Amino acid sequence: MKPPVDEAAILGIERPDKSLWTYYLLCLLVVPPLLPILVLPAWFRYHTMRYKFTAEGISMSWGILFRREIILNYARIQDIHLRSNIVERWLGLARILVQTASGSASAEMTLEGLRNFEAVRDFLYSRMRGVHEFHHPRPATPLAADLAAHPEQGHGDTASTLSSVLLEIRDELRNLRRELESNRKEKGTDHV
Repeated sequence: MKPPVDEAAILGIERPDKSLWTYYLLCLLVVPPLLPILVLPAWFRYHTMRYKFTAEGISMSWGILFRREIILNYARIQDIHLRSNIVERWLGLARILVQTASGSASAEMTLEGLRNFEAVRDFLYSRMRGVHEFHHPRPATPLAADLAAHPEQGHGDTASTLSSVLLEIRDELRNLRRELESNRKEKGTDHV
């Protein structure tokens, strides 16, 4: 069983791990002639990347000349994926791809450079589920209404409560049918 998610630690995440810069450099070494050109944008991306986890959602921002910011409410999150290549696994990193119902096949937000990625994923799932359950409450059943109306019966006696509710419904239906039949006989009509 997984340990509980430390929400305070996740809410405190503001920057990617230092290993992300190492990852960027290793990726740039794959194409040595482009290293002098691409190292500066990678450096700015790494040093300006900020995360903010709040009670309502997540925000991610980066960039100097072309500043980008993505803000997602937990209610908009549809799915969450973890992805890591061999270099990221070697560095202990993974990317968290957050998808919404925007109709795009790609992720709306990609959180990168996180070491505790599984805890962040679990945190996002719990917030996502909590928001969805809050906005779409399950309708109350007659049994739930009866249990709420008669809390003295307790929840341990659910079977007897259910049978008593069903018996009450049966008796009510019988009484309604008798009244309908007596009303039809008084009016002199035997058809429905």
